[in-house]
Amino acid sequence: MTATSGGKESFAERSSLLGSTRTVVARRHALLEPASHVRGGLPGFPAHAAVILISPQIGAGFVQFLIHLKGEEGGGSSLPGVESFLYLLAGEASADLGGRAASLAAGDFFFSPPGIEWSLRAGGSGAHAVVFQKTYARLPGVEPPSPVLGRTEEGGGLPFLGDPDALLQTFLPEEPSFDMAVNLFHFRPGASLPFVEAHVMEHGLLMLQGRGIYRLDDAWYPVVAGDAIWMAPYCPQWFAALGPTPARYLYYKDVGRHPLRGSP
Repeated sequence: MTATSGGKESFAERSSLLGSTRTVVARRHALLEPASHVRGGLPGFPAHAAVILISPQIGAGFVQFLIHLKGEEGGGSSLPGVESFLYLLAGEASADLGGRAASLAAGDFFFSPPGIEWSLRAGGSGAHAVVFQKTYARLPGVEPPSPVLGRTEEGGGLPFLGDPDALLQTFLPEEPSFDMAVNLFHFRPGASLPFVEAHVMEHGLLMLQGRGIYRLDDAWYPVVAGDAIWMAPYCPQWFAALGPTPARYLYYKDVGRHPLRGSP
């Protein structure tokens, strides 16, 4: 800071940051840092409340967005044929899931199948949530799933491929009626995925805690809590946790449907 700045950064000092961003949008992946978020209107929610992170406009087959509700504010969704998964990141809220009421605290979640209207109303301290939505792909002879309400288990999760330093907690049943999965990955400092993955499943991801390095295609990105990532099918991907604290991320993937069938 210069002696003539009067306690504030000069334009020259600030200009080194102007135009800089960690956000990257590539053909088969994207990294979106919180500093680049723009809040906009999403039908059913207050105009300031939503940040759409991932959508078909980026090339994805699903939508991932954040909800920021002030105390007593509310909103909801009733899109025909669309299923939703909501995870409460912070605060407290009351939810209505097709007439089924529930109180949510940070770490609680719900799954709303197609045809079920859901709503969320923040408590006095406000509420922050992430939502994944996709068009439900029906299987002949299989009824759509029922609503699910759940809570993150402290210290929960199973060793991923036998690694006790990488714990995977699953939230939705592995049943034919479900065509999406949402999981929570917990990495102790220095832990990593055991190999570079490349698969048919598409991912949407939100870093919840800590920091690390993510390989996407042939690029390597430092990531921190609050970052969102999109990974297209067959995008090579790998993660390692860096720093002195554990890293956690929540991620979505499509499951249980033949690649030739696609979505209706």
